[in-house]
Amino acid sequence: MLKNTDEKAVIKKITAWAESKPDIRTVILTSSRTKPNAELDEFSDYDVIFVAENIKPYREDENWLDEYGKVLGVYRDPVETRFGFERFINVTQYESGLKIDFTLWPIELMKHIARMDELPDYIADGYKVLLDKDKLTQGMKAPSYRAFIPKPPTEVEYLKFCEGFFYNTPYAAKHIRRGEFFPLKDMLNYLRYEKLRKMLEWKVEIEHDWTIKSGVSSKGLEKYVSPKILKEIEDSWKGFTTEENWKALFTIINMFGREAREVGKRLGYKYPEAKEKRLLAFLKKVKSGELP
Repeated sequence: MLKNTDEKAVIKKITAWAESKPDIRTVILTSSRTKPNAELDEFSDYDVIFVAENIKPYREDENWLDEYGKVLGVYRDPVETRFGFERFINVTQYESGLKIDFTLWPIELMKHIARMDELPDYIADGYKVLLDKDKLTQGMKAPSYRAFIPKPPTEVEYLKFCEGFFYNTPYAAKHIRRGEFFPLKDMLNYLRYEKLRKMLEWKVEIEHDWTIKSGVSSKGLEKYVSPKILKEIEDSWKGFTTEENWKALFTIINMFGREAREVGKRLGYKYPEAKEKRLLAFLKKVKSGELP
């Protein structure tokens, strides 16, 4: 029974299976397991690309997924076109805990990427060739391991981002006044995770000279954010009463403003103080009932 921690056995199984399939010509491992000094644990999965003469049979008949254990569930990414060639992904979770994200490429797509002067981010981020029967990867650029590292926002992008935060806060106020629990929680989460979180990412990048690779949903961000800030975010989750919801909204606004001012200062951009002042005045009127 293969598990995520059985890396040598999993790689051996993947490679041996591909060796036995005449139509599978190349196998590439990507993502975290190919990066130097990657932090892996029992939940770290495998991202595998199979390059096949014809990918359609693997989409139509999924019995091959059973080669690695008893399948618990599969997310089937829609067939997509990349560089003019179709490819698909089966994100597969096994009952043993093993998880493998299988990507199927046609040979033509492999040839195209091998000739590219600049690799796609998800390949440049790290890859290792496990099998190459026809030397399809010969001449392929080496991974840079710097993909997905964000770039500093321009002043226009920074101000537009702040404006987007300001624009959405009245929706939260409206939901509080109406007693609309579910829309309110969605909006607070949007302000907290889509807006405040991005500002925290920018702050962390500034502190580390734009070298930190942000994971999906800011995976790993908590390692760089102070315990005090994490506690503030945690406290903004608490409570269901009207007063607690108002407190959560203003807490998020205050945190965003504080972090955005710091980011703006470090980047040489001026935080839109006047707009924030007008926003807070408006929200306080909504809270008091002065405005509908």
